[in-house]
Amino acid sequence: MEIISVSQFAQQHDLSERTVRNWCASGKINGAVLVGKTWNIPADAPLPRKGKLKTSPLLKRLREEKDSKIRGGIYHRTQIDLTYNSNHIEGSRLTHEQTRYIFETNTIGITDESINIDDIVETTNHFRCIDLIIDHAEEKLSEPLIKEIHRVLKTGTSDSGKSWFNVGDYKRLPNEVGGNATCPPEEVHVRIKDLLKAYNAKTSKSLEDIIDLHQKFEAIHPFQDGNGRVGRLVMFKECLAYGIVPFIITEELKLFYYRGLREWGHINGYLTDTCLSAQDNYKALLDYFKIKY
Repeated sequence: MEIISVSQFAQQHDLSERTVRNWCASGKINGAVLVGKTWNIPADAPLPRKGKLKTSPLLKRLREEKDSKIRGGIYHRTQIDLTYNSNHIEGSRLTHEQTRYIFETNTIGITDESINIDDIVETTNHFRCIDLIIDHAEEKLSEPLIKEIHRVLKTGTSDSGKSWFNVGDYKRLPNEVGGNATCPPEEVHVRIKDLLKAYNAKTSKSLEDIIDLHQKFEAIHPFQDGNGRVGRLVMFKECLAYGIVPFIITEELKLFYYRGLREWGHINGYLTDTCLSAQDNYKALLDYFKIKY
């Protein structure tokens, strides 16, 4: 675990050192330890959340089923559907049935076709990412958490063996999305920091706030690869945090989703309507499993 100083933590989150020391002394920063007269802070320690949000019935159920390893419930279904669809949007050739088989048996099953190893690795990693956002749902969204999602997603892939890829950290090389330029690598940290600062400054979050965060995150495109999946996991996490019904972008909604991202800021209704349609589908699951929302 990487340890940083009070001054480094303060600089990372645009805070005063006095505030950080007070938080450490009052136990508000998880894992902070006083060594002599110096506070040692885990680099990935989340910021304290202002106030206490009431945990939603859905988040409670997801945690209960995850911890109890219950099969056939909303946790089971979410793991398979979210992983399959988010990976499929990005080009994975695994079927929904193969994704389910990997989750349930940790094997690929019988297949007549060759399977890309990265598709399998990223599927199992995505399951772990969902566990991560469930466990950390109520924590304030931060750069360390976003980077950790990316690290978990891409660990063990062929990309992770490339020195320039930077698993778990921001991109080193310029990239494009849909043929459009994205944020230069040297500007990513400042742009993400400013984005999170503006987002976290809002005392409450609406669905529109979360969608806006997602579109701006994708426009920055902070990682070399995996931006879409990380961004959709962040959206799901934030919906869980604020008691908003989350949603899964399916293959049927993919083109509408891409159009909505392109047109955001001009015609916001495209992306909002797409997310609302996806939300209706997830509400149907909550109704089936008798989970209030």
